[in-house]
Amino acid sequence: MARRANGGAAVSDDFAAALRAAARPVVMEVKRSTGDGTDLLGDRRVADLVAAFHDAGAPCLSVVTGRWFGGSIDLLREVLALTVRPVLQKDFLTRRSQLVAARRLGVSAVLLTARLLPRDTLAHLTEAALELGLTPFVEVADAAEAAAVHLGEHCVVAVNNKDIGTRERGAADLDRSRQLLPTVRATGTACPVSASGITAPADAAELLDLGYAGLLVGTGLLGAIDPADWLTEVDRHRRARTPR
Repeated sequence: MARRANGGAAVSDDFAAALRAAARPVVMEVKRSTGDGTDLLGDRRVADLVAAFHDAGAPCLSVVTGRWFGGSIDLLREVLALTVRPVLQKDFLTRRSQLVAARRLGVSAVLLTARLLPRDTLAHLTEAALELGLTPFVEVADAAEAAAVHLGEHCVVAVNNKDIGTRERGAADLDRSRQLLPTVRATGTACPVSASGITAPADAAELLDLGYAGLLVGTGLLGAIDPADWLTEVDRHRRARTPR
């Protein structure tokens, strides 16, 4: 679904709307390896993984095309051919031409990493994404980066629980998401997301109950025997947390 904003720019909110409307608002991620090179797919076919995500009720998918994680544009093309769900391209995108290429492929949302982009560049790329009908998926790791978010009401704003400075090789800091939620909401986003390092269903349930509109989970789901079982555990923990 497209709407108009920012002086007439075309804005697609399919990605965020699908996530907000989902019973299980989890962006399920396809990536070949962790930042330290650990293989995540094993002998599984990408088609089988996408089918498992569909069966688990994925409202959106994410595909990591960054080389740190063994990604490629060919992987993105393969997933896009297998799904009608909105797809996020996760890579270190820094130029408008990359956004144009993503849109031509059929991507719905693009990662913009606040830590890597000067404030003016982040604003420019946010506007460019919106003009192209893409959802800016703006990743932040602290309050200063959140303050740099431009047109936050049209963005998904995601807290990265891992450190890109170490290629996300270290442990996740879920306290970052717990502490930054009010700051992320202050950007105007209707879709705050906690991303990366969420491996335990109990943690996923806590973050959703805290007020995140969605989660982005890669390694946690890729390491599960069955993604649907992992999400059933999230549901169970959420019910257990609900006051009787």
